[in-house]
Amino acid sequence: MQTPVAKKVILGISAFYHDSAAAIIADGEILAAAQEERFTREKHTHEFPENAIRFCLEHSGYSLDELDAVVFYDKPLLKFERLLETYYAFAPRGLRQFLVSIPVWLREKMFLKRTIRQGLANIRPYDEEKLKLLFPEHHMSHAASAFYPSPFEEAAILTIDGVGEWATASISIGKGASIKKIKELRFPHSVGLLYSAFTTFMGFRVNDGEYKLMGLAPYGNPSSEQTQDFIEKIKSEIVLIKDDGSIRLNQELFRYSTGLKMINEKRWEKLFGLEVLKNGATFSQDYCNLAYAIQQVTEEIILKMVEEAKRVTGSENLCLAGGVALNCVANGKILRSGLFRDIWIQPAAGDAGGALGAALAAHHLFFSGERRIALGKDSMKGSLLGPYYSEKEILQALKKNKLIFEKPKSFDQLCELTAELLNRGNVIGWFRGRMEYGPRALGNRSILADARNPLMQKRLNLSIKNRETFRPFAPSVLAEDAEDYFELKKPSPYMLLVAGVKENRRKALPEDYNDMEMKTKLYQQRSEIPAVTHVDFSARVQTVHREVNPDYWKLISTFKEKTGNGMLVNTSFNVRDEPIVCSPDDAINCFLKTEMDGLVLGDFLVLKEEQEIAYL
Repeated sequence: MQTPVAKKVILGISAFYHDSAAAIIADGEILAAAQEERFTREKHTHEFPENAIRFCLEHSGYSLDELDAVVFYDKPLLKFERLLETYYAFAPRGLRQFLVSIPVWLREKMFLKRTIRQGLANIRPYDEEKLKLLFPEHHMSHAASAFYPSPFEEAAILTIDGVGEWATASISIGKGASIKKIKELRFPHSVGLLYSAFTTFMGFRVNDGEYKLMGLAPYGNPSSEQTQDFIEKIKSEIVLIKDDGSIRLNQELFRYSTGLKMINEKRWEKLFGLEVLKNGATFSQDYCNLAYAIQQVTEEIILKMVEEAKRVTGSENLCLAGGVALNCVANGKILRSGLFRDIWIQPAAGDAGGALGAALAAHHLFFSGERRIALGKDSMKGSLLGPYYSEKEILQALKKNKLIFEKPKSFDQLCELTAELLNRGNVIGWFRGRMEYGPRALGNRSILADARNPLMQKRLNLSIKNRETFRPFAPSVLAEDAEDYFELKKPSPYMLLVAGVKENRRKALPEDYNDMEMKTKLYQQRSEIPAVTHVDFSARVQTVHREVNPDYWKLISTFKEKTGNGMLVNTSFNVRDEPIVCSPDDAINCFLKTEMDGLVLGDFLVLKEEQEIAYL
């Protein structure tokens, strides 16, 4: 009789750059995953993820001594080699950055094993001699996070980000439990750093404002001579694009290799005839056109990379990860290109997802663990992998904050009441179940509103989220209704695909629409669902599936029964510069300091104003 193979329990960690996180798997099954920022309330924190690790252990029921391995998401010594070689190649430039960076590396990263062991010891005592530490390459962690949870037996894997150790993009082939890297693009040439450079030029923060740049781009005028001139200048002066999608960046215009800034600001200002913006600046049409230009160039590069991935792998399926895979506009164009029969994108595509990828890479590639695939379904569990709070914990938070609350007789009644509130134009915080893993709120830590309301986009940005007025909002639509509203032939459960609003749902626009000023264009009603229709008739769609998130599906279905519209505005439950809420206390604090009208916490309903709602 064959002895059964022992279950492997593996903890993955990402830390010390941005978006620290932890994930735990057992026998290849994802048990829990969360970003450290949700616990510390410091957005994009780089700190060792003590709280996220503690949650993963407590939720899974495993101790540190029961782990078969702890896996860090990149190879620090290889990254250190890249830093030293880069400083040498650019010498004497970069001396100041060298003097600033090297002591940090020596203290925090060269001795990373010691740092990790100390961080774990702060959580609880364990046997350090027994603990196995593993270090896959950064882009292998990304590739593993994309392929192993995907529904594909075989797929091309494309990873694109700023930089890992040396790689800034990679193409691999995944088959069964194996991943084989085929080719990579290396530092200092990077699509992610190119996009981040323009993020800096627009006055946004790197590793935080890239999605703002993506949201600003549709305000550009595609037919403007200035826009086309910007595109030509980017492609002739800044980046050389090759047929296989590899690029060469003109290092005379950048400073990330040798300085403490992203770009040579004076050279950029001279090239584009525009000043570098500061955070919070108002955007003229010139900057909107520039945002459009870099988005177009980025999409061109990504599509060429996708074509190359198809050519070298011959696969019909594509998996995507890395921070650039969060560019959902480009993702939508990849899908519509028809180059691949199907695509799957890791919902935590950035560095936070590297924690999960590291654990999965160790399971399959180091321990030779079996891979189980449910055909047609991924293994991310809706990315609802974070903390869950009991009724007792929620009640304690409500009473501590002295809130008046009600508990409807059933969940059906809670949905009826919430749907009626939404139909009346109220904005509701919705906090139920396990927190999402990744940057998107998917219906468990969400702020909800009626997509049909023409004033809702402005109200949400100014009175609730306290963020830039140009920012669009996403629709959560019943999966079975998605094609009635959007030009989307594929499910988008993780809000990672942009699709056009269908022609029959659109409203006619003035002939001078493209020439309108930004604010005039912003508040032009464009469709039957104006709160989620961006200025170019696009929407970042989340399809809501009954089998994935039955509670959220039930709420939207109830709203549809009441209104005929199976869709809600879904934005993350947070305000500007804060992480998505994690705990009931976080949700209550956010609710009280904004102009939200109501809050659903588990099975409880809180209203700021008395509203006459008949109980069924």
